[in-house]
Amino acid sequence: MLHFNRCHHLKKITQKCFSSIHVKTDKHAQRFLSRTFALAELRKSWYSTHSLVGDKNIILMGPPGAGKTTVGRIIGQKLGCCVIDVDDDILEKTWNMSVSEKLQDVGNEQFLEEEGKAVLNFSASGSVISLTGSNPMHDASMWHLKKNGIIVYLDVPLLDLIHRLKLMKTDRIVGQNSGTSMKDLLKFRRQYYKKWYDARVFCESGASPEEVADKVLNAIKRYQDVDSETFISTRHVWPEECEQKVSAKFFSEAVIEGLASDGGLFVPAKEFPKLSCGEWKSLVGATYVERAQILLERCIHPADIPAARLGEMIETAYGENFACSKIAPVRHLSGNQFILELFHGPTGSFKDLSLQLMPHIFAHCIPPSCNYMILVATSGDTGSAVLNGFSRLNKNDKQRIAVVAFFPENGVSDFQKAQIIGSQRENGWAVGVESDFDFCQTAIKRIFNDSDFTGFLTVEYGTILSSANSINWGRLLPQVVYHASAYLDLVSQGFISFGSPVDVCIPTGNFGNILAAVYAKMMGIPIRKFICASNQNHVLTDFIKTGHYDLRERKLAQTFSPSIDILKSSNLERHLHLMANKDGQLMTELFNRLESQHHFQIEKALVEKLQQDFIADWCSEGECLAAINSTYNTSGYILDPHTAVAKVVADRVQDKTCPVIISSTAHYSKFAPAIMQALKIKEINETSSSQLYLLGSYNALPPLHEALLERTKQQEKMEYQVCAADMNVLKSHVEQLVQNQFI
Repeated sequence: MLHFNRCHHLKKITQKCFSSIHVKTDKHAQRFLSRTFALAELRKSWYSTHSLVGDKNIILMGPPGAGKTTVGRIIGQKLGCCVIDVDDDILEKTWNMSVSEKLQDVGNEQFLEEEGKAVLNFSASGSVISLTGSNPMHDASMWHLKKNGIIVYLDVPLLDLIHRLKLMKTDRIVGQNSGTSMKDLLKFRRQYYKKWYDARVFCESGASPEEVADKVLNAIKRYQDVDSETFISTRHVWPEECEQKVSAKFFSEAVIEGLASDGGLFVPAKEFPKLSCGEWKSLVGATYVERAQILLERCIHPADIPAARLGEMIETAYGENFACSKIAPVRHLSGNQFILELFHGPTGSFKDLSLQLMPHIFAHCIPPSCNYMILVATSGDTGSAVLNGFSRLNKNDKQRIAVVAFFPENGVSDFQKAQIIGSQRENGWAVGVESDFDFCQTAIKRIFNDSDFTGFLTVEYGTILSSANSINWGRLLPQVVYHASAYLDLVSQGFISFGSPVDVCIPTGNFGNILAAVYAKMMGIPIRKFICASNQNHVLTDFIKTGHYDLRERKLAQTFSPSIDILKSSNLERHLHLMANKDGQLMTELFNRLESQHHFQIEKALVEKLQQDFIADWCSEGECLAAINSTYNTSGYILDPHTAVAKVVADRVQDKTCPVIISSTAHYSKFAPAIMQALKIKEINETSSSQLYLLGSYNALPPLHEALLERTKQQEKMEYQVCAADMNVLKSHVEQLVQNQFI
């Protein structure tokens, strides 16, 4: 049966790890394998009959006014099964009085207990059950219901709820005291609903009960079809083209493995999920966390991460460690240009938007009792962001997950280097490499594909390697959220109406950030053009203009924008795979040619297809500094060098017929010497701390980044390792760190 595949894959991962663990851990391994097989049997029961639900109940949960009763009746008619309304069929029959009379008789707290007791004494199977709005506030009864049911949350827009309750002449609900508005109480109730649901139905404003019922049935089908959402390598060859079939992976496997075994990158086997216009409009007034929950639930199957657990991760990731409550706010710069501020996280770069969440996803996906070593190549910002993110895991997870960040010893800014080194913790280390980022990234890919070395680490130390660069799908996916959120903010602020097109301009090196914007468009955000902004290392600009990716005779230049000092752009492979209709054979040929001959040319049809959506140009060092200077003088806003690159390119190529959102990928505090040079401030040789205080005295926007300022105050210099640009030396460092952490 289909359900077996997921458990079979999980078993293989577990066996790979446990085959090398010492005898003393065998009992733990057996316990986990037993749990895996029990899960397989549990899944099997869900397919035991031809019915959609078998002996399981469909449990509709939501606030008062969500339409649970009406929707439940429609679903019951469609499925030909029993329909149970908790209010009418359980509570009132148990109490021999109406619910409103009971509430008036016993009060709020006692009502919840009485309601819970009545539900605990009830059981059903193969039915549609419509809960009361207050059922989720009683834990014991909800656990009782959850054992034999799929809980579907009807998430209805707040204004719709209030309007419906007025029509129903409902003036009081459980928990409402004098002075508490209906709006505030409904908001308060959400914390109880998000604890329990297995699937969410995001209801559009004004949706009919029939439309909601169809959405419920689709949500249940998706929930039960545990093998429907898989990932393939960009170099995957479909069975009819190849004798040997390459098995697809589940989300959790793609996250754990990082890089596909054939050297390709994982991508969804099917299309990205798409939200309707009405669903997007319902998110206009939502917070960043709420938007992230809706979008990521659509992209991650609950068999990989249950919706309630995913919600907990998102709330943890985008909590107090972000300096701005909006997480990724949009600011009007001038004319039709808007700045998407992606630097409010703890390390001051856009990488935080992924790397505060990705470690929690990774820790959830890996089997218990397995050790994982995360290898990361950084061109400047990823190193500190990944070390910071994984250091925030709980104690148990930090004991089984460690991180090594390889950075070009002389290829990042002084502040970035100090930040990477200073971010080392008990489960994370920094290693300087005497080469450039491209070498670091290529070396890591080669280490992953060295089966002798990875097998040795597994057998000898019980440790499996993985990645947290944007080559890892779990790292790339969260970036989709902020591109969608930026558009919704423009709608919310009244600059555009939903459906109006925008352009995005993104400083681009490894192609991950701009690819995330492509995925946002696939989900329904109306992005017109993707503007790829390069610095002097403009291999991507040249490729977009010509279709020729040429590294011959091209040397990496060190610039004021080091995070895009990249020549080998990994995520470009994902986009070419998408444009070429998932032609894995072509991707294999192109990127093998790049590796062996240092260039490739795509056919004219693909070039034209690329240029339909993409515009590209590049910016010189002088233009970068001039943009920082002129923007400050005209608007009082300080751009970091990467954002300045994007601003120069946007000024040059964008036609000003629609808004353009410029991604500000880092805070200027990380590049104080370049900023001071651009603003013609003479005291360039001051300490990092004094440089930031001096910039702060200008009272510019955005204000100084407090977390980065605190970093400059750290007096203690941390030690770190430096190694030669040699594969054997890097592998030796990895082995030594594995020994130190896990043995």
